[in-house]
Amino acid sequence: MSGELHVRNLGKSYRQWGGELRRIASWFSRSVAPREEHWVLRNIDFSVRAGEAIGIIGQNGAGKSTLLKLVTGTTQPTEGEVCMSGRVAAILELGMGFNPDMTGRQNAFHSAGLMGYNHADIERVMPEIESFAEIGDYFDQPVRTYSSGMQMRVAFSVATAFRPDLLIVDEALSVGDSYFQHKSFDRIRQFREEGVSIIFVSHSLSDVRTLCDRVILMDKGLMLRDGPPDEVVDYYNALVAEKENAKLTVEQRREKNGWLMTRSGSGEARVSDLRMVDAATSAELAVVRVGQQVELQLAVTVHRDLPRLVLGYMIRDKQGHVIWGSNTWHTRQVLESPRAGETIRFRLPFTCNFGPGSYSVSPALVSSDTHLSDNYEWVDNLLVFDVINVDRDFFIGSSCLDARFVIEREHEQAI
Repeated sequence: MSGELHVRNLGKSYRQWGGELRRIASWFSRSVAPREEHWVLRNIDFSVRAGEAIGIIGQNGAGKSTLLKLVTGTTQPTEGEVCMSGRVAAILELGMGFNPDMTGRQNAFHSAGLMGYNHADIERVMPEIESFAEIGDYFDQPVRTYSSGMQMRVAFSVATAFRPDLLIVDEALSVGDSYFQHKSFDRIRQFREEGVSIIFVSHSLSDVRTLCDRVILMDKGLMLRDGPPDEVVDYYNALVAEKENAKLTVEQRREKNGWLMTRSGSGEARVSDLRMVDAATSAELAVVRVGQQVELQLAVTVHRDLPRLVLGYMIRDKQGHVIWGSNTWHTRQVLESPRAGETIRFRLPFTCNFGPGSYSVSPALVSSDTHLSDNYEWVDNLLVFDVINVDRDFFIGSSCLDARFVIEREHEQAI
């Protein structure tokens, strides 16, 4: 089976009829309307191709979990349809479908049975389920004695014991220890490499960037964006700030080098220049050597009297992972009372110990340790530079560690 999914004009409303007779009358006449109607999801249209990984992001209450319940059939839509091919495995609300008085093993049999597998198939994979969950003797204890992390271990192990055509994962993976989260993501990545279609809902935007081919942004039950991960995630970050600051504007454009620049802010202070230079010669750099002494130089123009100004930097790799970030709030270098018309210059000298690759610098001008209170300007990927390894021993990864192997050999003394 292919694992394709097509969602067409999907919507969900909760209705109050004001009486049972009125509700029954609505079955026979469309003119009978509910007393109150609250739409939590509406006009949802998207498709997931075979082998495609889709991320769904949005703030709490955006409708993400409701959408997944409609897709999996645990809730029926008010309008629209869901067309799916292939076998589906879903991990939604933590412990959903588990009987607290049954053991983990019994719940595993029950859950896998509901997924359509027969007793012999479940019996065959049960040792793997037990081994992957790694909860020891608790596997044969009632689920009511489990922690939330243990419930997630069993639920994930059951859902992924058989290779599905479509895997749906909600926020459940945010529960539990980091060891099992890494183990779970390894399995999800393995499924993706094997051509399994994936719908992934998470507040961890770095995980969404890494795992997904496309990202859907939802807000108040509607789809706002459907596009490349960097574009949608950066827009979402700007949108969150915009909701906190009514004066903000958001601008996006794709540069010739392929990087997406997203600019948001009130404009009360703006970056007028940002460059990377060699610390010794001040020559501007587009390519940096591993271990080179460099300096970020930034100029800010203040357009309005401000109570204070904080500069923050975030440096990310091509996949969107944050390599380093800090701001002058955390370094106790807040600039007090900048005045309109001032130009302020910041310098950040550092040793470039990044691994070979392409990196971006995102500056933020704010008033405190966060952009949610006063976002004067935030620009994702304003400066892009490459790092090459010219004179260091070969290594892989995003960091050049100050590390050397120490080798000691011991020889047995002859008797």
